[in-house]
Amino acid sequence: MFTGTYTAIVTPFKKNGQIDEAALEALVKAQVKGRVDGVVPVGTTGESPTLGFEEHKRVVELTVRAANGRIKVMAGTGANSTEEAIELTKSAEECGADGSLQVCPYYNKPTQEGLYQHFSAIARSTRLPIVLYSIPGRSVISIAVDTVARLAKDCKNIVGIKEAGGDADRVSQLRQKLGADFNILSGDDSLTLPFMSVGADGVISVASNIIPGEIARMVKAANAGKFTAAQKIHFQYYQLFKDLFIETSPGPVKAAMAMLKQIGENYRLPLTKIDKDNRAQLRKTLKSCGILK
Repeated sequence: MFTGTYTAIVTPFKKNGQIDEAALEALVKAQVKGRVDGVVPVGTTGESPTLGFEEHKRVVELTVRAANGRIKVMAGTGANSTEEAIELTKSAEECGADGSLQVCPYYNKPTQEGLYQHFSAIARSTRLPIVLYSIPGRSVISIAVDTVARLAKDCKNIVGIKEAGGDADRVSQLRQKLGADFNILSGDDSLTLPFMSVGADGVISVASNIIPGEIARMVKAANAGKFTAAQKIHFQYYQLFKDLFIETSPGPVKAAMAMLKQIGENYRLPLTKIDKDNRAQLRKTLKSCGILK
């Protein structure tokens, strides 16, 4: 259901802090042109923690409208409050999203039973297919493999997981436990090929904000078993994959997109622009990759 390349799309802001709706529409259309399989609005890269509910809903609406059925829209609708996650998910369903990305609750550190109850309640509230999102670097805890398997068994609309824990063993364990039909997507561009070599189906990518066509080609090649071709793309852009996390994301990717004149480099506090040394390193990498002249 969710295989291939999904872009964790940024939320562009104007200088006054408002959502730049025209820029967002242009970004989604560029993703369509780049032949990705879908986009993920209002995830971590979309600065969801600083968007209000109405803004969150508006970004999903705009993304669905710009995609116009040509690519899938997997809306980030997770929260550390189950009630809030249900409300956001219902809203995304009403907007016409194709699926929901549900992050592991952050800060409140639920038990595995708490995670099971949380995701089960969300799944019962919607007909949307749900992709779980395990990211212990931000959430402190992981969604255990056994918990994922239990959820997939009991909730038929829980169909996949975004793995952002940096551990290929987890991909092997998930694939062995859940079988071939459960979708596993890498949450790290630099680990897409390693993860796919042991059973992942694709990536939710930050880098594809900048190079959607290249990431899409890499993932399609890997899914077709053409790993030599996929490796060529991987190594061409590997340093970019790393430097897009030279500071907290989405700082570097927004800086890169501003250098490429795609968006204005505007954030909402507590996020700020990356420092000058990291900016210089990122610019150097963009040039060495042939992205920036």
